[in-house]
Amino acid sequence: MDKKTLLQAGFSTGVLILASLGISNGYISSVISWMAIATLLASSLRFVTLIGELNFATAAFVGLGAYGSGVMLTIFDWPFVPALLFSGVVAAVVGFAFGYVTLKTKGPYFLLIGFAFTEVVRLMYTKINAIGSNSGMVGIFPPSYLEPYYSSFAIGVSSLLIIALYAIEKSHLGKTFTGIRDNDQVALAVGINVHMTKVICLTIGAFASGIAGGLTAFVNNVISPGDFSYLLSTFALAYLKVGGEEKPMGPILGAILLVLLSSISLLFGAGDHIFYGTAIIISVLLLPKGVIGLVENIQARFAKGHS
Repeated sequence: MDKKTLLQAGFSTGVLILASLGISNGYISSVISWMAIATLLASSLRFVTLIGELNFATAAFVGLGAYGSGVMLTIFDWPFVPALLFSGVVAAVVGFAFGYVTLKTKGPYFLLIGFAFTEVVRLMYTKINAIGSNSGMVGIFPPSYLEPYYSSFAIGVSSLLIIALYAIEKSHLGKTFTGIRDNDQVALAVGINVHMTKVICLTIGAFASGIAGGLTAFVNNVISPGDFSYLLSTFALAYLKVGGEEKPMGPILGAILLVLLSSISLLFGAGDHIFYGTAIIISVLLLPKGVIGLVENIQARFAKGHS
């Protein structure tokens, strides 16, 4: 990543953090936290598309991160920061194993395996009494000194990881990922271990998803198996499609827009399922390149009109 992009990202993050510090309303702070987490979730889903795969197991990794941090904090009395880091590590370890076994398939087969894996993991939560089974886990609170500033903390952590994902995408490793997506046979011909490279990509994405899960647990304070069904992956897909998947900024815009609109729609009793399903349909039909593509088209026409 070049220095200019890094400085712009750091400045934008700093502005957002400072703005969030001035918000005292608890609900608004929670919505901001959800937005930050959603941007990380959508960015982790987009990251795996660099190898040409749609990872519907994202919801499973988010759940593993949430339960991992919850268990470490409430059962083993770990401090906040190690518990949050554990959420990413446990998701990455499981992601590595999952990817190693499944990434010999591709396309719809990999997507369906991810869907099934997510539901199996969710059902496992309901059978384990130590983590509350169907009732879920309660009492997952951040430290008292951090609680008033948790939305700022969520913005900072999410932004840091999104910047890291972008830096990897622009690195030699990221170019290898996209090369595999474009033509994996050519990658094989030049000596690249395509399978293990794909596994590495999935593992990195799983780590980011796990951290998103840990952040979710601490902002909600209560988690249950139903929070981590395949619908969570559907929401992430909606963020990606509405915002646009070609540019890193796309999922960020999509996540912020849809979380904001969803929080407003809930005031009128609208269901999330209908809302996100409609968003995906509209974006696919009317905005094939998402909001970011629409913005770029408007900018191009404006520049052309003034040339």
